[in-house]
Amino acid sequence: MKILLVPDSFKGSLTAVQAAQAMAEGIRDVDPLIEIVMLPAADGGEGTMSSLVDATDGTIVSVVVQDPLGRRVKASYGVLGDGETCVIEIAEASGLMLLTEEERNPLNTSTFGTGQLIVHALDAGMRKFIIGLGGSATNDAGAGILQALGMKLMDVNGNELLQGGGSLGELHTMDPTYFDERIFKSDFLIACDVENPLVGPDGASAIFGPQKGASSEMVDVLDTNLTKFASVVEELKGISLYGRKGAGAAGGAGGAFQAFFPCEMKRGISVVLETMSLAEHLADADLILTGEGKTDSQTLSGKTPFGVAQVANQVDKPIILISGVIDEESREIFAPLFTELHSVAGGTISSKESIDDAGYYLRLTTKKVMENYLANH
Repeated sequence: MKILLVPDSFKGSLTAVQAAQAMAEGIRDVDPLIEIVMLPAADGGEGTMSSLVDATDGTIVSVVVQDPLGRRVKASYGVLGDGETCVIEIAEASGLMLLTEEERNPLNTSTFGTGQLIVHALDAGMRKFIIGLGGSATNDAGAGILQALGMKLMDVNGNELLQGGGSLGELHTMDPTYFDERIFKSDFLIACDVENPLVGPDGASAIFGPQKGASSEMVDVLDTNLTKFASVVEELKGISLYGRKGAGAAGGAGGAFQAFFPCEMKRGISVVLETMSLAEHLADADLILTGEGKTDSQTLSGKTPFGVAQVANQVDKPIILISGVIDEESREIFAPLFTELHSVAGGTISSKESIDDAGYYLRLTTKKVMENYLANH
């Protein structure tokens, strides 16, 4: 018997790798001869790089770059097992997690460090890129990325703009003369679940600005600045970003990629599962186990268990969900997608216990689930 383990992280308790290991231990407790393939996953957001590196036996490369406020920070990118594909999460160098609450200010934050990671990977010979756009601290339309790659953003007097979303209001023209031409010899796959446009009431500034530290007054300034950026891009490239789907991702970085990079944007979980070759692994699998910290209606928006279930259902393979907690109101929604649904918390295991000793209780739950499954199949 061959079982695939494709869990996401159990947020705050277990990484995806640790979750897969706990599940594997639970299965071995029942039958140590079962063949287990661990494919810890992510949905395109935080953890995507490590999941894909682990799944393909790749490597992590660490580099000193700028954080969102221009300070030196160590950030990493992944090189997949093929030795040709680079995975960069915008959160690594330009992420909200790098700032304190008091430091969050999208007028000041920049994606320059993410651009530096791309430059480093280009220097290392990489020409295939997967970019995850989740978790940014920025609202600069990806201007920092462009600046790191040699694009000059200038005001009416020909002076180069400072980094950050606040300076884009002074943008008058962009000079691509020194923009790294290796970009045009590369392919970029953008993992993104956000379809918001660049500007307007559903745009980057209005929807995501507040969580990055923007006051209502700042949101208005930032939206005006992104509008200015879009107008200059339209003049330079003939591309209209204002209402373009996905342009508002990562504070407008989605727009920069669409305008200046040879790229394709796809749902994060789809990018991850395709890169991990899940469909090929499923071909001779007898059962799939997946899970996450909490399964609720948000899972349907492209979270790992939903994506895995879609692929498994296409080839009619049984799939069991084991999550830390399953929202009771959502069980009816998920019943058609999964062969079985199980929650670690509940019964004799409290929510606190399932979090405090998550690995042990996930192993225990997996063992019970497998005992019952094998007894009935």
